[in-house]
Amino acid sequence: MDINFFKETRILDGGMGQELLARGMKPNGTLWSANAILNSDYHKLLEDTHKDFVKAGAEVIVTTTFTTRRKRLKDNNIEDKFEYLNKKAGEIAVNVKKEFPNIKIAGGLPPQHLTYEEDKRSEKEIITDFNEQAKLLDEYVDFYYFDVWSSIKEFKCGIKAIKEFNKPYLVGIHISEGTNLPSGEKISEIKNILDDNLLGVMLSCVSPENYELNLEELKKLDVPFGFKLNGFKTTRPKNGYTANYLRTKGNPNEFLGHRIDFTPEKIQEIAKKFKEHGATIIGGCCETRPSHIEAMAKIK
Repeated sequence: MDINFFKETRILDGGMGQELLARGMKPNGTLWSANAILNSDYHKLLEDTHKDFVKAGAEVIVTTTFTTRRKRLKDNNIEDKFEYLNKKAGEIAVNVKKEFPNIKIAGGLPPQHLTYEEDKRSEKEIITDFNEQAKLLDEYVDFYYFDVWSSIKEFKCGIKAIKEFNKPYLVGIHISEGTNLPSGEKISEIKNILDDNLLGVMLSCVSPENYELNLEELKKLDVPFGFKLNGFKTTRPKNGYTANYLRTKGNPNEFLGHRIDFTPEKIQEIAKKFKEHGATIIGGCCETRPSHIEAMAKIK
């Protein structure tokens, strides 16, 4: 894959988990989007949703692997499905590429412990977890996407974990509020660990307001940059994300909130402004539907 791919404006897909729920997929414990792979009745729904994002203008689709990490499967007593779920997510993405051969498939590597929180385990544990998931996705993907990670240590581990596969990677940093990662670190600190396989750096699953707050810091990295914006009211709810999710076991917008101002027209206006400020990686995360991606694609 061309390492300069994101030096020109590219459109990414939107939020798969929320979209599947909106299209009728039933929640299953805390499996979220993984339920669409576990339950074969949802395989066509998942494939069609990928296709709808592409038809809307997405040039990159992300494998539906955010909740196929070992910990989430173990929490739901189906860790034995780890290999099957990750490979099936890759196969479904490849089916989409057969119809739309010009798209790229990003191998989504989620945080391996908790969401929106720093992984405080040992580097060895983190590297092992990332490597196991990356290995299962390798044959299906064009590059890896470090999806919503919360510490520099995680990125350091991720780069080591995928080295053997000789594929480039896209960094997805999460910042819940302000200008620090959940670990307390600054975006600029990632510059010390990046290597020649980097495609770009983006803020992932963040509000437009929070992205704008960190825009200048992103620019200083002097690499392609951009965003996957979410339509939540917050990613730092009272009592924490994990406690709330385990309590509700349903749609995350029940405790993260849903922004009614997050219309396709509004997100197009926001994306246009951010593009004018240098963003070349443009996409959506939770609560962004094909209609949002279509609106963003029009600014390309």
